[in-house]
Amino acid sequence: MINNNGDTLFFLLADDHTLIRQGMVFVLDEIEINYKAFHASNFRQIIDCITTHPIHIAIIDAHFPEGNSLQIISEIKEKKPDIKILIFSGIDENTHALKYLNAGADGFLSKLNEEEEIKQSILTMIKTGEYISPLTRTLLMHSLTNRNLVNPLLSLTDREMEIASMYAAGYGNLEIANMLDVKQNTISTIKKRMFKKLKIENIVELIELVKNHS
Repeated sequence: MINNNGDTLFFLLADDHTLIRQGMVFVLDEIEINYKAFHASNFRQIIDCITTHPIHIAIIDAHFPEGNSLQIISEIKEKKPDIKILIFSGIDENTHALKYLNAGADGFLSKLNEEEEIKQSILTMIKTGEYISPLTRTLLMHSLTNRNLVNPLLSLTDREMEIASMYAAGYGNLEIANMLDVKQNTISTIKKRMFKKLKIENIVELIELVKNHS
């Protein structure tokens, strides 16, 4: 339990959209807890807030203009390991929840959920320090026998991973073909195969996967 004596609970509401943060304030008000909320709209403000205030629970969007929140989770945990992090996002829970939990988040909540579910998830975070939805719980069980759910890159061959890393480093098809001494068409074929395995549609998504899971 994060708080069991009625003391003030300190929340960080981090989202680059003001309306989302304000909506979460309404939810916290309806829960009728003794709390104080601090707001952040970017990574710098998040770090400033957790450094300055005794935050108990950080409710953070998955994406900011600076990038996705995977890179900020580890920094928060390093500075303040006791802070509980709930990712609150509109991205697909089925596809993304495990990578955020694997990065150190204590819960993942979809913005598509009904208000009552959002309330219950926050109460669960307060009581237990974590929130695992039924969907994410199922994903976690499946991940015990299928590690690709946690790290999709594990589905790639060594050669495919080598090429994926080259794409992530900024090289194009022709450059990669020259470096590996193969035909450009070969690289294009391998790229299509990787996209199919990883269920992505473009190089930007591939680069993000490599950055997040390497």
